[in-house]
Amino acid sequence: MVQTTFALRRFKPDDLEKVMHINQVCLPENYSTYFFMELYERYPETFLVAEVGLDIVGYIMCRIESGLSGLGLFGMTKRGHVISVAVLPEAQRKGIAEALMHQAMRSMRGYNAKECYLEVRASNTPAINLYKKLDFETTRIAHGYYADGEDAAIMTRKLPAS
Repeated sequence: MVQTTFALRRFKPDDLEKVMHINQVCLPENYSTYFFMELYERYPETFLVAEVGLDIVGYIMCRIESGLSGLGLFGMTKRGHVISVAVLPEAQRKGIAEALMHQAMRSMRGYNAKECYLEVRASNTPAINLYKKLDFETTRIAHGYYADGEDAAIMTRKLPAS
């Protein structure tokens, strides 16, 4: 396997066009410019890009929510929500998505989040396997979650204290 050196950094507004391109290439769910920028403005520490050289090849964007724990913790808690993570096909299987997830989860702790969750297509076995490797567990299935009717696995994990 050819080793790819990549770097992670916070998203900047100048990155928007490249991030939207990655979203459109990799995922059927696409978001408006406003949505990307709102997440950046509200939760800048959890909106990250991955670069190989000067090229952005992946991103992750998250938000912080208050709600009932997906893991059975008592009462309301702050939860990090991974809204979207994507890596261009030619840069996949090089550890980039895993690194983006690790850094985003560390950053969620800065917002006092106690757990992290995400939705993933039930058919997306590579992503589900990555999330399991990162200690996520499927806490429920959302039937017909996606616009095309596909189910989503809701996957959740506790965030470490530090």
